[in-house]
Amino acid sequence: MPSVRAERPGAAALLGWLTNPDAPRLCLVTGGTGLLDWLARYGPRDAGRRRTVRALVPLAGRSALGTAWAVADHLGIVAPSPAAVVRALATSENGRAARTVLLLPALHDAAEPEAVATLLAELARLGRVRLVVEARPGTPEYEVLARGRVTVVDADADGDGDEGGVEGTVDAGGADAGRDDGAEAGCPVPVSPIDLSDPAAVCAADPVTVTTGYVRDPWDDHGGLRAAWMRAGQALCAAPRPADRALGLLALLGDGADPRLRPALAELAAGSPWTTRWSRVTGDVAPPWPGPVAALAAPDGMLLVADLGGTVRLLAAADARPLGRLDHPVGGRVTALAPAPDGTVLLLDERGRLHTVPGREPRAPYLHRLTEAVTATLTRHPGTALAAIAGSVVVGDRLGSVHAFGLTGLHQAALHSGRVTAVAAVESETPFVCSGGSDGAVRLWTPGRDPEPDALRRRPSPVVALSAAETPHGPVVAAAWGDGTVELHRLERRDRVGFRPGPGVRAVAVTPDGGLVVGMDEALVCVALR
Repeated sequence: MPSVRAERPGAAALLGWLTNPDAPRLCLVTGGTGLLDWLARYGPRDAGRRRTVRALVPLAGRSALGTAWAVADHLGIVAPSPAAVVRALATSENGRAARTVLLLPALHDAAEPEAVATLLAELARLGRVRLVVEARPGTPEYEVLARGRVTVVDADADGDGDEGGVEGTVDAGGADAGRDDGAEAGCPVPVSPIDLSDPAAVCAADPVTVTTGYVRDPWDDHGGLRAAWMRAGQALCAAPRPADRALGLLALLGDGADPRLRPALAELAAGSPWTTRWSRVTGDVAPPWPGPVAALAAPDGMLLVADLGGTVRLLAAADARPLGRLDHPVGGRVTALAPAPDGTVLLLDERGRLHTVPGREPRAPYLHRLTEAVTATLTRHPGTALAAIAGSVVVGDRLGSVHAFGLTGLHQAALHSGRVTAVAAVESETPFVCSGGSDGAVRLWTPGRDPEPDALRRRPSPVVALSAAETPHGPVVAAAWGDGTVELHRLERRDRVGFRPGPGVRAVAVTPDGGLVVGMDEALVCVALR
C-alpha cells in the first residue's frame, strides 16, 4: 500500500481516528473531496478474524429513506424506514455493525441533507457503528452532526505527525464548526426527472432517483407503483437488473393497482429466474390479505398460515383463497408449524412448548405416545424450532443441538454455534433433517448418522426460517436469513437460486410442486422457478 501521508492530505489523521478505540464514533471530514473514496478503495489492513469493513454509501441524490435502505443493506438488516434502522441497531445483537465503518461522502449533495444528517446523528449516538461523513461547515446539516461528540478532520490540511489535519473533538453543547473556508452551503443535487407511473422507466432508472422521486411525491400513488416500491424498496435498490426490480414490484403490487401494471411488470420480469404465481399484500380484499405471518406450512395443497396473535388460517396453496381456521388451544404467538402425515398439526408456541391439534382421523396409539413424550420434554426444556415427518418429531434448542424423537429412540446432534432458529424434515428415500441457526449456517443431518461435515450454506446473518420438501425435481430446501434473503436449494442439482422480496422474511414454505411461499409482515407471496 502506498504511503498514507503521501497519498492524500488528511489521510493520516483519518486513519489515526479509525485506529483509536476511544475516539468518537462520528468523524466529520471537511475541506477537499475524495478522501472517503480513497479510504474505501484501499480498504482495511487488519488481518484478525473480526475484520473491520469499510462500506461506502454515496449520499448524492439520496433521501433519508434511501440512505436508511443503503445503510441497512451494509449492516445486514431489513429496515423499512430511517427510524427502523435506528431501532434495529438499538435492539439487536448484530455483530456486523460493530465491525463496520460507514463512509458517507457528499452530504451537501443529498436530496434531504438535514433529514439524512439527523439519521446519521442517531446512528452515531447508539455507539454500534462508526461513521465518517463528508460535510461542509456552516451548513444546517453540519450543525446537526456537530451537536454530538465528533472528531473533525480537514481533508485539505497536511499536518505533521499522525494527528495532522485533526481539528479537534466536538462535544454536545460546544460545537466546533472547524475552519470555514468560504465553501458555499450545500444545496441538494436536483434529481433527474423520470416518469414515475411508467413501469418500464421505473425499473430501468437509477433506484436512488426513483426512491427520491417517490419520497418527494407522496400524494400520487402512480397507479400502485409507489406503494409497491415503498414496500420492496430496500431490495429493489440493491437489485442488479431491471428484470429483478420488475419481479420485486410485481410480487408486492396490491390488488387495487392499475390493472395494466401487472402484465407490464410480468413482461419486464421475464429475464428473472422467478415467476410470480400470486401475492397478497396489506390492503388486498379479493382474496383478502391474511395478515402478518409468523409461521408457514404447506401440506396437501393447503397453506397453514399462523399470524402474530396465534391464529392459524387455512388457505388454498394455488391462489391463497381462505378455507377456514385451525381450531387450536394455543394462546400467544405460534413460532413453528409441523403438519404430520396423519393429519395432526403440531404447534410450537413462543415459550417453546408443544401443542397438538388432532386431525379428523384418530391417531395411532404409538404416535399419540410419541407426541405426549415430546410435549413433556419441551415443558422442562423449551424448544426453539420444530418439524415432523412420519414417526418422528424434530426439535431444536437454544444451545445449538437438534433432537429427533422417533419410534426407535432419540437421536441428537450438535449442529450450530448458538440457538437453533429453524428445522425442517423431509420424508424421502433417505429421510433427512435440515437445520438453521443464529450462526447463519444451514446444515443437513440424517438422524442415526454423523452430520454432514460442511454446511449446505453459511451467510453472515441468522437463519430465520426453513422449509424442505420432496418435489418432482427432487428434494428442495428453502432458507431465509435475517437480512431478507431467501434461497431455494435444489439438492440433486447442487445449485441455489436467490429471491429477495424486500420486507423482512418471517417464514417460508416449499409446496409439493416446488413453489416457494414467503411470509412477511406486509405480504404473503408465492413464486416459482421458470
